[in-house]
Amino acid sequence: MEQKTKPRIGITIGDISGIGPEVVLKTLSDNRVLHYCTPIIYGTASAVNKYRKLLGLDNFNFQIIQDFEQLHPKKTHVLNCVEEEIDFTPGTPTAATGALARAALLRAAQDLKDGNIQAVVTAPIDKDNTQGEGFQFPGHTEFFTTYFDAPDSLMFLVADGFRVATVTGHLPLKEVANQITPELLIRKLNILDNSLRKDFGIQKPRIAVLGLNPHAGENGLLGTEETEIVIPVIEQLKNKGNLVFGPFPADGFFGTRSYQKFDATLALYHDQGLIPFKTIAFERGVNFTAGLPIVRTSPDHGTAYDIAGQNRADETSFREALFAAIDILRARAEA
Repeated sequence: MEQKTKPRIGITIGDISGIGPEVVLKTLSDNRVLHYCTPIIYGTASAVNKYRKLLGLDNFNFQIIQDFEQLHPKKTHVLNCVEEEIDFTPGTPTAATGALARAALLRAAQDLKDGNIQAVVTAPIDKDNTQGEGFQFPGHTEFFTTYFDAPDSLMFLVADGFRVATVTGHLPLKEVANQITPELLIRKLNILDNSLRKDFGIQKPRIAVLGLNPHAGENGLLGTEETEIVIPVIEQLKNKGNLVFGPFPADGFFGTRSYQKFDATLALYHDQGLIPFKTIAFERGVNFTAGLPIVRTSPDHGTAYDIAGQNRADETSFREALFAAIDILRARAEA
């Protein structure tokens, strides 16, 4: 059944030499998507056409637009973000493909700020070749946090009822321990708790916190961050009525599937959370930036240059990201 009020969802094309265009087109070639949203692809019509032919998606049609007055509620749209034609080869990133990815992000972010679209789903970028004027960030999360003047945000990976967030994001491992402070941990736990309530409709979220060190520090034998920082923060939040538990040793926590007892798990650094998450839920995982005034999701994979242009990319994660954005918009409207 078609929704009475369908959100406009911006889709940034990512690096067109990666698998972004493939997963986008495979998702949108199913016309049932148009019952739930009005998609706008930020990229170039020529790149979309190239992949449509390459993938044999003859049933995929789109309308090129210059402004939002041209939108048709039952069509997919493409908004050209650069004027020049880009000659590219799937699997081979260039400065030009990075510049297009950057231009698409900047245009979509501005349209999101102006209210022309209600959410954005970002296809994968090459974090190196996307750098340039307007985008000097280690990733999407940091870009959108800065662009929308948010005090902080949270990298939040979700797949059905399995949810993992991280205290630190794209940070070298040697810097992680120094970044873990009581203030940061409390801030991230508050963002996580608020997001579970507002974005996922969970009234009393149960949150597990992982330890930083092996065996969660073994009572100080293998590190003191747990006894000095993590445990006091958990106790402080518990005293305020929050359902926060831990710290748990990360290996046993995931190995015994203890995460199934909680609404979300907070890992203290990137790989501690993302390795188990992608092992368990790679094909359907969604990366959601929690704590922002806007909704931004993405698939939980990268550009995968090694299979780009070979019709081998699985679009499941991107499709899940698109519908997660729609669901979060609905949850916020009903909160």
